[in-house]
Amino acid sequence: QAQLAESGGGLVRPGGSLSLSCAASGTIANINYVSWYRLTGGTQRELVATMSTGENTNYAASVKGRFTISRDDAKNMIYLEMNSLKPEDTGIYYCFMNLRYTQYGSIYNLWGQGTQVTVSP
Repeated sequence: QAQLAESGGGLVRPGGSLSLSCAASGTIANINYVSWYRLTGGTQRELVATMSTGENTNYAASVKGRFTISRDDAKNMIYLEMNSLKPEDTGIYYCFMNLRYTQYGSIYNLWGQGTQVTVSP
């Protein structure tokens, strides 16, 4: 079974930028939609951005115009480019993939383990 691993989190000053990556290991036939979520101190993960197979994107209002989601299916990777970061963007960021392991097999939802993003002076 595939696993997801995020990288790229860290500490950045307000107004700065960070790029997150998420790599899927294992054999994957198709990646459907992909997303980034974050946990910012509450108990529920907030949907930050999502991208369909047709590369249609949707963003949370709080990040629209500052964050960009992208994917590279050939490498089984997704990315989140974050610009003009604010202290309220601080949190644990999780990647998510909806995928099939075989061409006509079942659909699975996978989560990464999370990566910390801290925006502070």
